[in-house]
Amino acid sequence: MSLLPFMKRKDPLPETNPELAAFLQDYSIEVMPRTAEKVEDFKELLPAGTRVYVAHIDGTPIADMVATAKRLSRDGFAVMPHFPARIIADQAMLADWIARYSGEAGVDQALLLAGGIATPHGDFHSAMQLLETGLFRDFKRLHVAGHPEGNRDIDKDGSDKNVMEALRWKQRFSETSDAKMALATQFAFEAAPIIAWADALRDAGITIPVHIGIAGPAKLQTLIKFAIACGVGPSLKVLQKRAMDVTKLLLPYEPTDVLTELAAHKAAQPDFNITNVHFFPLGGIKANAQWAIQNGGEAAAPAYLTKEYQ
Repeated sequence: MSLLPFMKRKDPLPETNPELAAFLQDYSIEVMPRTAEKVEDFKELLPAGTRVYVAHIDGTPIADMVATAKRLSRDGFAVMPHFPARIIADQAMLADWIARYSGEAGVDQALLLAGGIATPHGDFHSAMQLLETGLFRDFKRLHVAGHPEGNRDIDKDGSDKNVMEALRWKQRFSETSDAKMALATQFAFEAAPIIAWADALRDAGITIPVHIGIAGPAKLQTLIKFAIACGVGPSLKVLQKRAMDVTKLLLPYEPTDVLTELAAHKAAQPDFNITNVHFFPLGGIKANAQWAIQNGGEAAAPAYLTKEYQ
């Protein structure tokens, strides 16, 4: 006998903004091995097939990275591990990582980036060098970094000269690669500068789709700490202004305003080159997933809808 009639949701989700709901479809989210360990069942939080980035922090053993990727892949998620160039000693290490990810976890997509350390551990210092090895030729999807507010590590003078030169190189690579490519960006908190940056990319001939980085719900103090550490630029003032309002200081930040504005722009300009949202769950994966569901991001199927209960 079916259990469905007795297990209908008693707490229907609030009405959602259709533009925001559409913008959230096919969102991705980031985890680390140590945060993934705290999640009992990702299938209860994320839509089936969600792209989950596995962030590689310097010092994390590759075995832990591969184990996390294997778990997520087994649960039906599209796994995209980080390959930070500056913590990879040489081509042999890179080949070993790729072999382990693909062989043990079935990984065929990756985020290639320079990495957050100042001094490279070995031969590589940029994502372009990783691509040049040819070792990712069998991957179906390759993402590279984007910086809506610039990157002082790359352009110390505050310009975007070196960043744009790298993006033009990656654009040319994308035109010769069989892999689908996208720019996965650092998080920001203000829509207008993001829109201006994305439009400037298009005007410069950079047509790689953009997956915009967004910080998920979190305590304001937590976000400010991460934003400063990650070099978030002018949009940090959005958080600082909020922190000055005592009535909002203790309330958790939610990305509703910035995403609603981006979603409205996307609805008005369907060819807008921001195609997806990528979440940094700085306040926790569960809180981020719940916010996405409440705002129209597809929820994972309830247990009673799976074959196990039918």
